[in-house]
Amino acid sequence: MSQERIAAIVGIHEYPLRDVGGLMSPLQIKAACAAKALEDAGLSWADVDGLYDAGDGGGAMSGLNIAEYFGLKPNVIDTTAVGGSSYEFHAAHAKRDIAAGKVRVALLTYGSTAHSNARAIGVGGQGGGNHHPADVMETFAGATLISNYAMVAQRHMFEYGTTSEQLAEISTATRYHAMRNPDAVQAMEDLEFLDIRETTIEDVVNSRMIADPLHLLECCMISDGGGAVVIASAEVAKNCRKAPVWILGSGEATKYPEIGGDLTTSAAIQSAPLAFSDAGVTPAEIDIAMIYDSFSITVLTLLEDLGFCEKGEGGAWVAGGKLRFDRPAEGPALNTDGGGLSSNHPGMRGIFLLIESARQLRDESNAQVENAKLAIAHGNGGMLGSRHTAGTIILGRD
Repeated sequence: MSQERIAAIVGIHEYPLRDVGGLMSPLQIKAACAAKALEDAGLSWADVDGLYDAGDGGGAMSGLNIAEYFGLKPNVIDTTAVGGSSYEFHAAHAKRDIAAGKVRVALLTYGSTAHSNARAIGVGGQGGGNHHPADVMETFAGATLISNYAMVAQRHMFEYGTTSEQLAEISTATRYHAMRNPDAVQAMEDLEFLDIRETTIEDVVNSRMIADPLHLLECCMISDGGGAVVIASAEVAKNCRKAPVWILGSGEATKYPEIGGDLTTSAAIQSAPLAFSDAGVTPAEIDIAMIYDSFSITVLTLLEDLGFCEKGEGGAWVAGGKLRFDRPAEGPALNTDGGGLSSNHPGMRGIFLLIESARQLRDESNAQVENAKLAIAHGNGGMLGSRHTAGTIILGRD
């Protein structure tokens, strides 16, 4: 590859606990992860001159509050908040700011106590009465988050003949990887999962129906957690402790309900071509696919829209366990940390896509793909099938 190396991930850390028992706040989780990520990079707080935050734990004026809490006076504060894809947007913005000479070391952080706070992320209503005008498409009917995704799944099945067994391939692949990740196994124990083991297609389709056609094992967990990513300029990266993981390409997009719109198509159809063109690579070259997995249908539609297969062919394309880390010749390995389905999902999962992509390209994953060179981290913010954002990042190693 001949891409210019402008910015690289040089430090990462994922908070190991998925149930903090009320002993940590989101802000404390963010700070703990930031300190560890900087240590991983061989850098200090004093090196940070760019701060990227999605408002988790910081409250109103989060950028100002986070800067003060961390003791930083950054040149750039970016508080882009577009849901679970915020951290892919942040990574793209950090590269842009580094290229402009405004930032040398960017810090991205996330912290959440969604589990400890017993947040009904998937089955709660869409608000308490102060509805945004854009909500008229679904709120009046009592739509919940999971029912929205179930509607997408039903439509995909109707349009393309996709089956529950095919969707279950997503869950079995991520659980296969999770069972090799000690933190993911501990997470399932702490969150009181039953019968913790590798799962089968039959396990998934026979699990309890949550919102037809989505079963329990096709829905993400609700956990506590957090993480941090340090992105540095090429000049800084060459002196860091770990090999740099370069940001080669990026794309951002948004989509919302429209009369005659296609529920099964996501904003990734706009962000992905931008990212792949920017990086100068194709989907066929990708070794690691870290795809936002709020539900099984999320992954299936995103794989299609990212260009790994044609629209409607995702069900057949994922069949046969081809997304597992130990079958690299058949397709990209999916969510090798266990994903939101079996490792962690504190509400917004985009930062963990960057973290595990970096682990893979540094040969540090628990489900390591041999000779992995290229990864894609794709975040989906908001609700698939309704208003949502897409952030696509292509990462590579030297």
